[in-house]
Amino acid sequence: MQSFTEAELLKYVRAHRLAVVATIGEQGEPQGALVGVGSTDALEIVFDTLSTTRKHANLVRDKRVAVTFSGPGEKTFQLQGVAFAVSKAGDKDRRYREAYYARWPEGREHLQWESLAYWAISPRWGRYSDYDLGPLIVEFSWPTA
Repeated sequence: MQSFTEAELLKYVRAHRLAVVATIGEQGEPQGALVGVGSTDALEIVFDTLSTTRKHANLVRDKRVAVTFSGPGEKTFQLQGVAFAVSKAGDKDRRYREAYYARWPEGREHLQWESLAYWAISPRWGRYSDYDLGPLIVEFSWPTA
């Protein structure tokens, strides 16, 4: 039996700078967007956006979110979790911003944007799949805080 550990999952996630984030629209419809991402050691996904976007409005209204990482080949990671706003300054949320800047150092320059917003996602459930290995499918779950 093949296995895939949480440490290997973190390595896979950190090999990606982009992921699709899916939120729930005002009428309950799914809405997806490709975004730049970073991650913490606890597999929290961090991204920035503008407060004028659909995804931001959706997350303010409904914190449920899904994220999909893809490739290389037929490898994917699907994550479902709960989003929370991350402050743009101060020590409280510094670790989230630094996790994002580790993948997107130029993100610091965006701090001057008036409508910049940061979000992080606490994972609740995930599935890693590698169909190149015929298939390898491993599910993960994380307790709620």
